[in-house]
Amino acid sequence: MNIENGGISMLLNFTVSNYKSFKESNTLSMVPAPKQKGLDYSICKEKIGKTSYKALCSTVMYGPNASGKTNIIGAMDTFRAIVLRGNIRNSEEQASPNAAAYSLELIPNKDISAPVTMAIEFIDNGVKYKYEITLDIGLFLERDKKRKILSETFYVNNAMVFQRGETIKIGNLSQISSYLIEVDISKNRSFADISEKSLLADELFLTGAFKLLFAPKLVQQFTDWISEKFMVIYHANEVQFINRFADPKEKTIYIDTTTQQAAKLFGINSNGIGYFSGDDGTMKLCSVIDNLNIAKGKGVVIQSDIYESYGTLRFVNIFPLIIRALDTGSTLVIDEFDASIHPIALMNIINIFHNDEVNTRHAQLIFNTHNPIFLNSNMFRRDEIKFVERDDTTHESSIYALSDFGTSGKNAVRKGDDYMKNYFVDQYGAINNIDFTDVIKDVLGVNGESSDEKTN
Repeated sequence: MNIENGGISMLLNFTVSNYKSFKESNTLSMVPAPKQKGLDYSICKEKIGKTSYKALCSTVMYGPNASGKTNIIGAMDTFRAIVLRGNIRNSEEQASPNAAAYSLELIPNKDISAPVTMAIEFIDNGVKYKYEITLDIGLFLERDKKRKILSETFYVNNAMVFQRGETIKIGNLSQISSYLIEVDISKNRSFADISEKSLLADELFLTGAFKLLFAPKLVQQFTDWISEKFMVIYHANEVQFINRFADPKEKTIYIDTTTQQAAKLFGINSNGIGYFSGDDGTMKLCSVIDNLNIAKGKGVVIQSDIYESYGTLRFVNIFPLIIRALDTGSTLVIDEFDASIHPIALMNIINIFHNDEVNTRHAQLIFNTHNPIFLNSNMFRRDEIKFVERDDTTHESSIYALSDFGTSGKNAVRKGDDYMKNYFVDQYGAINNIDFTDVIKDVLGVNGESSDEKTN
């Protein structure tokens, strides 16, 4: 089978278990739910062989603070780091604000000793990949644990390519014959034997022996998607944005014209926004200010974080990633996407992802939020609205979609319903009733006891 036939990219599913608050297996699915009518904008479609696949172009996640919304994004970021690193050893490079991505002892759920499982399923350029790893990394905070990869499974176009457990099982490689270094299928077992003898317990077979001995080009395409098109932004800041997903210039100031135009529409205090590459190689956002008397008519450059509003900084940092995602057909996952950015600007960005005439490469946007404005049946499909809820007793998180409620029965959800109103009356769960009145009254001594008396 020749699977090098071009096509679009799209994330289908990401699954995780025993990652922080996610004890049981939970899946963030981008696959459209059945029988969803209306809002068929920018549904990603791809046909591989005789099978047709679809994926949503966006997902918005709701839930109270500490429900686990950030944890699911953190799990994606950690999975990405492990694959690109090729092992489950701690990294000395702290390139992400997600500590669990480089200190893996922070991953496990605090209450159990069980393996951590992560899996991803996506399509890229006419190839459907599914990759799953199960890891024994010990207990929470057990840094000195001798870690082990318990299992590792790789599928291409639904055919098992290899399965790693106590031994390595090689599948029918005729499915990927055009990628193989050695096409002679009879030698697969000897290659597997070599791999088993040389493979370390904490190293991935996919990016190690399988890439070296079997299919380097196939694995490179897989890791290229993880590196370049799986854009996971966890508690992002400007350095992370620029270093991970931009092309830095050497020791110079440069201004991206598109970002400049968008920033002026958004509203900036300066005459322009640019980036400065310093001696340490990091890219720093700067504001260009012209015609100041103190500069004797010459323009000056000042760090943007001491001149622009936080909302402006957030927008300017995010916008190049949006352009990159739309231009390359990537999956952009952003934690706190809406922080300090006006809802009208956010709604416009979302509408662009939903616009088939603009989002021609079918890029995907996944983000979490507390802003109820997106709970709108005219903006999001029911299967695009996800909730993350954390059980008050077990403290375990779960993720589900608005479409999971169905369209009939007591808890039915229909397209014309007022999603925002129903969410705030706790019809969908994933919301906490919070009342600070008693705490504040107690501190202020409103209940008859002053704060000074309470302190004494």
